[in-house]
Amino acid sequence: MSTEQIAKSIQGIVFDVDGVLTDGRIIYDDAGNETKQFHVRDGASIKLLASKGIAIAIITGRQSAMVSRRAEELGIVHIMQGADSKTDALKALIDNGFPSQDLCAIGDDIQDLQLFNHPSITLRATVADAHPVVLAKADFITLRVGGAGVALELAELILKAQGKWDFD
Repeated sequence: MSTEQIAKSIQGIVFDVDGVLTDGRIIYDDAGNETKQFHVRDGASIKLLASKGIAIAIITGRQSAMVSRRAEELGIVHIMQGADSKTDALKALIDNGFPSQDLCAIGDDIQDLQLFNHPSITLRATVADAHPVVLAKADFITLRVGGAGVALELAELILKAQGKWDFD
């Protein structure tokens, strides 16, 4: 089955944060405060996906107040931080109302392969600068690197496949 055919049935997307919605760098100041950069195009694209009926979740292995703030700004209610097991985190989200099938997972590092192997994940996506093992397992690789607006590419793929892309 082609990537476009798989994208037609996607009901929800699970985003990793570091290396996908950010460039993967974590900056600490002298007071110990952590800083991350998010791309405005990712935010707009996530809101677009949600407005077209695609459920959005964040599952990340780290805990960060900035991720909570960004999720709140974007209206993302399905969020799991500090996840030792991303598959357990996905199960918990599903148990709390996130779709249980026809999901897309986008990640960049070997920890994200857990999600790629989950039976609910039918579309495995990654970013251009992902770990080589993840690149080899992905169905869809963005042209952009993590933190550079990758959600727009994913939104275009899925919404075009579903006939919901209004920009051509």
